[in-house]
Amino acid sequence: MSTDAIVLLKDEHKQIRKVFRDFEKAGHDAFVVKGRLVDRMIELLTIHTYLENEVMYPRVRELLPDLEDDVLESYEEHHVADVLVMELSTMKPDAERFTAKTTVLIENVEHHMDEEEKEWFPKVREGLGRKQLQEIGAEMAERRKRAPKRPSQPGTLKKVVKAVVD
Repeated sequence: MSTDAIVLLKDEHKQIRKVFRDFEKAGHDAFVVKGRLVDRMIELLTIHTYLENEVMYPRVRELLPDLEDDVLESYEEHHVADVLVMELSTMKPDAERFTAKTTVLIENVEHHMDEEEKEWFPKVREGLGRKQLQEIGAEMAERRKRAPKRPSQPGTLKKVVKAVVD
């Protein structure tokens, strides 16, 4: 398996998109199925944003200062997704706004992933090269072992807010 950071992140994007599609295919009244899918979404997104916020974005900011604005925008997009994830993590699947809130989360995250894959990743790949991307990917793989899986774990949202404010 590749340790290239961009390859790893794109693989995570595929997993996230699969859960999004499964949610969209679930029936209107499939509360149990939707609940399980949202739980999986929450886990995948919590891990993914943690790895980007704690490893990828700081390293790119350090190594490619010209991409500072892109990184800051990504932190803000993560913040919006994190707020929705936090809210969804406390909701029951049969709540009136559960499906609507999940749909908004999906739309926001889809936009973010598309932007990363079409615009940001090519700039990063060009600016960093293979060796640095493999080093970042190896660090991400190591950090994944202790990455939070739920937003309620201590410090998850606080770290995101701190990263955005700093």
